Amino acid sequence: MNAIDALPARGERRVAVHATPAGARAVRSGDPWLFDGSISRCGEGSAGDLAVVFDPDRDFAGIGLFDPTSPIRVRMLHHGRPTEIDARWWSSRVDSALASRESLDADPGTTAYRLIHGENDGLPGLVVDRYADTLVAKIYTAAWLPNLRDVLVPLVDRTGAERVVLRTSRALSAEPSDGAPSDGAVLLGAPPAGPIEVLERGLRLGVDVIAGHKTGHFLDQRDNRALVRSLAEGVEMLDVFSSTGGFSLAAAAGGARSVHMVDVSGPALETAEANLRRNRHLAEVAGCRVTSTRGDAFEVLEGMVAAGRAFDLVVLDPPSFARAANQVDRAVAAYERLAALGIALTRSGGTLVQASCSARIDVDTLSGAVSRAAGRSGRRVRETRRTGHPVDHPIGFRHGAYLKALYVSVVDSGTKN
Repeated sequence: MNAIDALPARGERRVAVHATPAGARAVRSGDPWLFDGSISRCGEGSAGDLAVVFDPDRDFAGIGLFDPTSPIRVRMLHHGRPTEIDARWWSSRVDSALASRESLDADPGTTAYRLIHGENDGLPGLVVDRYADTLVAKIYTAAWLPNLRDVLVPLVDRTGAERVVLRTSRALSAEPSDGAPSDGAVLLGAPPAGPIEVLERGLRLGVDVIAGHKTGHFLDQRDNRALVRSLAEGVEMLDVFSSTGGFSLAAAAGGARSVHMVDVSGPALETAEANLRRNRHLAEVAGCRVTSTRGDAFEVLEGMVAAGRAFDLVVLDPPSFARAANQVDRAVAAYERLAALGIALTRSGGTLVQASCSARIDVDTLSGAVSRAAGRSGRRVRETRRTGHPVDHPIGFRHGAYLKALYVSVVDSGTKN
């Protein structure tokens, strides 16, 4: 089966877009988004047409993908001097992305990683993840539908992938275009009979590429999972927002005595437990006691605090709390509340790992929330490490950084550290 060739093709029409002075400055500075409010006037076009952006002096500023229904009216592909967006251009952009991931491609113990990281790889609104011989492309704008084959063809050629799956954002799934593939459509190869089995630093994981969250697995936390594995020998570990169990599996493989997972999703917990069973050939995993609780994380943690529970290693990896600027204050309060619960559940001398995937919350703001939570708790904390993005999730523009994690040692007040 090869439905890539059946994807809609982009026409030859160009849309002239005239940016405001502020919009032109943003384009020339490398911003990947031109918003509708930064456009003084533009021609008519369809989603996926190439938009040629001009400054107020009618000089060329850049070129991108047009989306007439999105507040992000143009997803910028190129700025500077005029260039032709042709097959050679697309192949060059793909090759550049693959070259930066050569270390992962060369690692036989890791077969799941990101190939295209959207705006940060110069292809805004598109993510492509590799799971062994399967590629999963996720699009966040209808503008990609008539341009997707230009990226997928060279990707399949370079990687030798046997299967390609298309995932679409919620907005696109809610308003599908006529003739457009649906979320989870298999564009190349046979539909998978079940989860795709991949390796992450030698550990086996099953990934649902058709219906799993995002593209099936949170690849961006790979390095943090390895760090947790290195800290886990002999510990009792609490994994909150455990999703498909990546941190729990890493801790079990690192020699944890027990792991307890908390997530609101029953299917996610089932997948997590299956991933732990996949690795029971390892003595460390076989010897680790695994338990779980399904429920709202804050409510579950409050119940654990009331019951006097305590752990040596606590991992808090919540979803984004701030998707818009007006949600930042509420998000900071949520991180502070979450940190307070995590600190209360961490034994003296233990480690709290507080992660955030909210781009609008920087690492210093997150650190401040943890410090305030510790101050109210009467316990002392010492930050021992900060981490950010792995190599396959590069930061390519000023808003591209979203992932951060703090490693914090927790001690009782009066205890010498």
